[in-house]
Amino acid sequence: MQKEILLTAQGLKALEDELDFLKTVKRKEMAEKIALARSYGDLSENSEYDDAKNEQAQMEARIADIEVTLKHAKVIDESEISNENVHIGSVVTVYNGMLEENVTYNIVSASESDPEDNKISDESPVGKALLGKKVGDRVAVDLPNGTQIFLDVKEITR
Repeated sequence: MQKEILLTAQGLKALEDELDFLKTVKRKEMAEKIALARSYGDLSENSEYDDAKNEQAQMEARIADIEVTLKHAKVIDESEISNENVHIGSVVTVYNGMLEENVTYNIVSASESDPEDNKISDESPVGKALLGKKVGDRVAVDLPNGTQIFLDVKEITR
């Protein structure tokens, strides 16, 4: 049985928009690309056709992944999220002792994560370590590369 997937309202909207784009725009583009590649002749030696079919398969797999995520999604009611401790949907400012600076993370589900935008998954080492913590807590995080960092929770908002 598939477990419930927690999403923020923004994450749900982004997935719905991506699914709509893939089904309405991208599918049509892929069909045209495959038709063009097919027109080049012998399919057994047609790398454009093979590439287009592979790209189509990847797109269809992404559509299937999004549909499963949406089927099992539970949207977090952000009005019920307390700023007392860290949850999915929290925006957390921490002092990173290794970097010697404050860093702000938005804790999101794995399907919403975007590390370049400081949206980190609740399943990532940092996200997992921060869940449930309160302002003033110090957290030790073991990173996959073997490094251990310490984070001091400074602020929790939404």
